[in-house]
Amino acid sequence: MSRAIPRTQALTERAFMALERFLHIEAMSGIVLLVATLIALIWANSSNADTYHALWHTEVALTVGSLHIGESLHFLINDGLMTIFFLVVGMEIRREIHEGALASLRLAALPIVAALGGVVVPAVVYVMFNPAPVQINGWAIPTATDIAFAVGVLALLGRSIPGNVRIFLLSLAIIDDIVAVLVIALFYSGGLEYSGFLIAGGGIGLVLILQRMGIGSAYAYVLPGAVVWFGLLKTGAHPTLAGVVLGLITPIHSKPLQENPLAIARKAVSDIETSAANAEDGIDEMSGPLKRLREAQRELLPPVVRIQMALHPWVAYGVMPVFALANAGIGFGGNDLSNPEVVNVMLGVFLALVIGKPLGVISASWLAVRLGLCRLPDGVSWTYVTLIGLLAGIGFTMSIFIAMLAFEQAYLIEAAKMGVLFASLAAALLGLAWGALRARQG
Repeated sequence: MSRAIPRTQALTERAFMALERFLHIEAMSGIVLLVATLIALIWANSSNADTYHALWHTEVALTVGSLHIGESLHFLINDGLMTIFFLVVGMEIRREIHEGALASLRLAALPIVAALGGVVVPAVVYVMFNPAPVQINGWAIPTATDIAFAVGVLALLGRSIPGNVRIFLLSLAIIDDIVAVLVIALFYSGGLEYSGFLIAGGGIGLVLILQRMGIGSAYAYVLPGAVVWFGLLKTGAHPTLAGVVLGLITPIHSKPLQENPLAIARKAVSDIETSAANAEDGIDEMSGPLKRLREAQRELLPPVVRIQMALHPWVAYGVMPVFALANAGIGFGGNDLSNPEVVNVMLGVFLALVIGKPLGVISASWLAVRLGLCRLPDGVSWTYVTLIGLLAGIGFTMSIFIAMLAFEQAYLIEAAKMGVLFASLAAALLGLAWGALRARQG
């Protein structure tokens, strides 16, 4: 017979269920990211703008005796917290290569061609406006696509959009991420200190040993992961790449067990029921079956899926909004529009994302189909390819991230950020307008 539960508990459970449903609505993560961006912009252009900049330059330190380790809050977010974002990116790439849109050349051909077009053409457009040695270093800023924003905007268009359109956009964005990671590693890392690779390699070795030992708890990999991060930091490469490395070596299969996890779970539940029926010492005997049940539950999903699912809400509703809050605060009055370098960087980034990105995606896709190298997926017309191209112009997170690596001059970083913000907004509005027009036409 079921028992009544307290009203407060029932209300709490319903609230948590509503929150869980909210977190799984794709458009919501984009909206939260947008809200964080608006807060940063309003704050940075208010009378309290100095407090905005002072906050992110606040030192966070650990002091033990004479040992003092300290970095700015901005560094901890951009170089530390964003590693978790790149870890999820690495796992997405790992899954797509194993069983998704990148699992075979036949499936991956069109997204790869479209993504490459969406990298090359925007870079060319940017360089046309910024051929000078100082400005040209920002060529990669408009080459990336923000998955959260792009998929969020697509979700706002509703169920009229075929599922293959979403898969195409996701595949293209993931390939964009792969290219962006390679670009950061090859072009935006300083003079490499090769001793750091020995440290990073040692951390990777520890991870592989733990995997070989069958250690399934994610917490056991935090320390080796930190070693990889520190090693890459020491090399001069951007330390967030540690997340991608760890994501790519995350196992795609559950660890081998003597029995199927479901069979272990059933037997554990049966043993728990037997122990619970024994009023004298049943509680003490439950510890073994409960341990087996927890292990079986954990191994029902492979680590690359399990960890990604666990981290996704934290990344979508924590890491990325905090990153936006710390980096999107651009003072509109701080850009000297009389400086041609500022204007060219801003205009180059804007046009590269809004015009170059869709032009590259559409033209490369058309050429590949025309030459017979691949074909459009079922349900994906050229109208939808145009929609994907427009949404691919939403650069935001990765573009801002690359902008801060590309330039040393603060005024160029601010100009690039401004171009990214206006371009991402324009691309989102153009995508929504195009999608709504397509839906109205049936």
